[in-house]
Amino acid sequence: MRLAAVVGPLVRGSTWRRAVFLLLGGVLALPYALLAATFAQMLALDTVPRTVVFGLLLVAVVLAAVPVFLAGSRALEIAAARALLAVDLPEPAVGHRIDRETRLRAALWIALHLLSGGLVLFAAISALPMALVFLAGPFGLDTNSLPDDGFGTPIANPVGATLTGVVMLVGLGYAVAGLGALAASMAPVLLGPSQGERIAALEARTARLAERNRLARELHDSVGHALTVATLQAGAAREVLDVDPEFTRRALRAIEETSRHAMDDLDHVLGLLRETEDGRPRVRPAPQPTLDRLDRLVADTRATGLPVELRVSGAVGELPAAVSREGYRIVQEGLTNAARHGRGPVTLRLEVPLTTDPGRGVDAPGRSCRRLEIELVNDLHAAPRQGRGGRGLAGMRERVLLLGGRLTAGPEGERWRVRASLPLPGGETG
Repeated sequence: MRLAAVVGPLVRGSTWRRAVFLLLGGVLALPYALLAATFAQMLALDTVPRTVVFGLLLVAVVLAAVPVFLAGSRALEIAAARALLAVDLPEPAVGHRIDRETRLRAALWIALHLLSGGLVLFAAISALPMALVFLAGPFGLDTNSLPDDGFGTPIANPVGATLTGVVMLVGLGYAVAGLGALAASMAPVLLGPSQGERIAALEARTARLAERNRLARELHDSVGHALTVATLQAGAAREVLDVDPEFTRRALRAIEETSRHAMDDLDHVLGLLRETEDGRPRVRPAPQPTLDRLDRLVADTRATGLPVELRVSGAVGELPAAVSREGYRIVQEGLTNAARHGRGPVTLRLEVPLTTDPGRGVDAPGRSCRRLEIELVNDLHAAPRQGRGGRGLAGMRERVLLLGGRLTAGPEGERWRVRASLPLPGGETG
């Protein structure tokens, strides 16, 4: 067996950190030990009535046991185990009430921590000085002041004293290393999350992933639309640079404004993705564009040279905020795709009709619900353009599905048609 393998557990940094964890338990156990010693002395005195002693003992036991079952004590133990035992334990769920089984596991862990820490502390203040005395004797240090309680022979024998001191120190080191390793292996079992905490963590993680997916869609739609508008404007300006300088100036102004808005959106999304230490975004979410800005969106698209025929019917301006936001992004992505992959004019129709909902089946005749209907139609190129497939349609489908709507998109002859139907909350009628 290699010497490094034998000495390794004694000099490892993890062993020393675990020793600090165990000594921390010993320090916390001191008040309990003093309390136990006090009641032992009271029981040994005949002048103190037994009923009074047992009454006080019962109160002391209750008061001493309460901190062991508190959620705050479990949180402190988890923090200590993560820092000193290097155990990957999740933070306790904020605002989540722990169940009885979790409290009992944590109480057992705290009790074992106090017991093992008390033993290590006792060994450190008793066996460690004794071992040092054994090691000091052969070097001529004065040990005659110590009482002769059976250790005189090893001290008188230099070799025996040295071996005894080394054995005690090594034994204490291995005991601490073993208890620390046992604590590290048991911490996930006794301090691990409960079923409710696991569910809460999964829900929080799902919410974060959903928010990140939403931000990715917003960034794709915003920046993609801006790049498409800028590209078309730059191409048109290049064609008429020499014959129509005024158009070129307008195109450059549109490119500047569109690029600035895209940069603002990009900075905002990146600020939301950069979380603080507590997991919160560094900036507050900015208001998202809604269908109130539909005229501006259509005007920007027309400025690229793409004709857009807009048909709006119904109370589109009174839509719920969530539906209006997603509707705006669907229209934006549809216009972007039409500008990039289509040709000729685009017909954009938005309508809020009162129509029978086919999803209810025949068991609910006459029931209907209000929906936002969006339709974009444009001609296809005679030859498909080469390039990478985008995520525009996938993003539109995700938006529609999140609201419980329906989306159809695809070629119809020589035309491309996108239809989205978004239900309105509380829009059911009898």
